Amino acid sequence: MLRSTRRDQKLLPILVAAVVAVLVAALGSTMTDLGPWYQSLEQPSWRPPDWAFGVIWTVVLGLAVLSAATAWRAAPNRGVRDALLMLFLLNGLLNVLWSALFFTFRRPDWASIEVLFLWASIAVLIVILWRFARMAALLLVPYLAWVSVAAALNLAVVRMNPPFG
Repeated sequence: MLRSTRRDQKLLPILVAAVVAVLVAALGSTMTDLGPWYQSLEQPSWRPPDWAFGVIWTVVLGLAVLSAATAWRAAPNRGVRDALLMLFLLNGLLNVLWSALFFTFRRPDWASIEVLFLWASIAVLIVILWRFARMAALLLVPYLAWVSVAAALNLAVVRMNPPFG
């Protein structure tokens, strides 16, 4: 019985992180409409093809799950674990909010401001995790890189298209 409990404790962070990541991905994808409005936007020549976004987000969110589970296990105490949980949840909320602003409200201009907060939430997680869980911090670097690309793409869309709103 004790052995099962230890194994369950090791699996819990992975399961929680995976469920949250799936919810973030599901909410974000339900708000992402690649219909006529999006297709009518002028895009920069360096924009990745539509199919690449799903692949990249799957990899990035998978690495974020591993990061969260690694951080949870490495956290020195419950207070740190609780703070990390709040930071990861805030990051997920900001991720979904960006999709809502860009696609649902059709306000890439607002999304280009919000993405700075999303980027900062990832950077803060990396800095905090670096102190006690370097692998968890490194697992978030591709996420930060991708959000940097997404932010540049978002800004290019704002600059290349008429005013929104």
